[in-house]
Amino acid sequence: MEVILKEDIKGLGYRNDLVNVRPGYGNNFLIPRGLAIVATSSAKKVLAENIKQAAHKAEKLKKDALEIAEKIKAVSVEISAKVGETGKIFGAVTSLQVSDALSKKGITVDRKRIVFKGDVKEVGEHTALVDLHKEVKVELKFTVVGE
Repeated sequence: MEVILKEDIKGLGYRNDLVNVRPGYGNNFLIPRGLAIVATSSAKKVLAENIKQAAHKAEKLKKDALEIAEKIKAVSVEISAKVGETGKIFGAVTSLQVSDALSKKGITVDRKRIVFKGDVKEVGEHTALVDLHKEVKVELKFTVVGE
């Protein structure tokens, strides 16, 4: 079943993407929640017109995302956490903590756009992927230190 996404859906696609999904997922989840519409020929024509009109706006968003990506590459983030005797931290570092640490450096990133490569449960250097735009993704290196 072909649908047009109305919002960004992690793992599926971005807004205004034309994607193939299973009929049950489309009819029972995406469409009733307003996350997608059925990709009829008229809906595809409307989508093409909307994309053409939004091209200028999208270019500005991409430019802004690239500027933020350059700032993220240049900054070093340090997150403090309580540490046990073995060197492991209590709990795990979350995307909210990383987002807050970036905010303190003057970079605003939504916590939902930060994805870790594995669990962050130890002191040391770690890497997270920040998905700023459809075409702009940047790796953020951060350090977890013990309190």
